[in-house]
Amino acid sequence: MSSSEKELYLSMSLEEKRKEYSIKGKPVTLDQVATWPAYAVAQNFPPKSTDSREFSVNGDHNQRISIFRGDITSLEIDCIVNAANKELQGGGGVDGAIHRAAGHNLLQSECRKLGGCDVGDAKITGGYRLPARYIIHTVGPVGEKPDKLRSCYKRCLEVMKENQLKSIAFPCVSTGIYHYPNDAAADVVLSTVREWMDRDSYSKEVERIIFCLFMDEDVKCYHRLLPKYFPLE
Repeated sequence: MSSSEKELYLSMSLEEKRKEYSIKGKPVTLDQVATWPAYAVAQNFPPKSTDSREFSVNGDHNQRISIFRGDITSLEIDCIVNAANKELQGGGGVDGAIHRAAGHNLLQSECRKLGGCDVGDAKITGGYRLPARYIIHTVGPVGEKPDKLRSCYKRCLEVMKENQLKSIAFPCVSTGIYHYPNDAAADVVLSTVREWMDRDSYSKEVERIIFCLFMDEDVKCYHRLLPKYFPLE
């Protein structure tokens, strides 16, 4: 299968593309993912963070942020982020799940031709049989290396902007088998995203930045830290 197959998937209507999805169950559309303020109400969050507050309230930012507890491969959005290895050859965890759901043409048509990816960098491919139109692959650091992890998220946001995409979902890069402490990683991630939104005017074009959480430990970390970086009042 050639790169023209990527364009074939990208040119399909939504109805046509849905017939090609390899996921189990129905896709999750953006309107089914609660915004941060709606999520906080549903979870009965206190409106103010117990951490020292460094960021002002920005209601516009808050409407563009989400927590999603579920399968990242089910999201029918512009792009999802893959926590990839340097070879971009697929692997375990979320990397393997994304490659399996996208289908073998992801590897054959694009990943093998990209020449790998450095730690802290990001590269984009088509989504193939995923509900997401694109995949942004980023390689996280092994162990606690804040500058490299920050670079992963910044590069993904830059690639999203370069390709004029409007919705993105991040897994927890480098936690798990890469042994980045969950709490420290969440702190780097949320500060990086908030600072990018404050700085880059393209953030006003973005419909949603989704943090896709799987492990209970990550949920606890984001519940604690989101009110700090995205206060509600």
